[in-house]
Amino acid sequence: MALDVGKVRIGVALSDGLGITAQPLLTLWRKGRGEDLRSLVRLIRKHEVSRIVVGNPLHMSGDISPWAAKVQEFAEELRHRSGLPVELWDERLSSVAAHEILDEAGVDKKGRKFVIDQVAAVVILRGWMDAKELAAARNNR
Repeated sequence: MALDVGKVRIGVALSDGLGITAQPLLTLWRKGRGEDLRSLVRLIRKHEVSRIVVGNPLHMSGDISPWAAKVQEFAEELRHRSGLPVELWDERLSSVAAHEILDEAGVDKKGRKFVIDQVAAVVILRGWMDAKELAAARNNR
């Protein structure tokens, strides 16, 4: 599972059981930290998630932004509540990539707020999956 944690919404994406594809699942409209975490834990159990990747919104320089610090705290609390490994993944430019994907798909600007966070979560998950696949290929040489 991958999460694009925003101030208003959390985009959620899932991989298939074999770890081959990344698909959008839903957009969670934020209601409060506790309720958001409870909702995510329910989704984690329902979908039998084994690992969580959370987009880490660093500054373009690589420095930790104020929002990144809050997302890191959120990720740590999710790790504690879910009992699962939670990895932070550099999400710089994931929203830009998500907008490009939606442009190519012809999604109008008005409808984007309902899917942009899901698509960003897919971009985060796909980036994480590609990096793991590349590392495994390097180790098998």
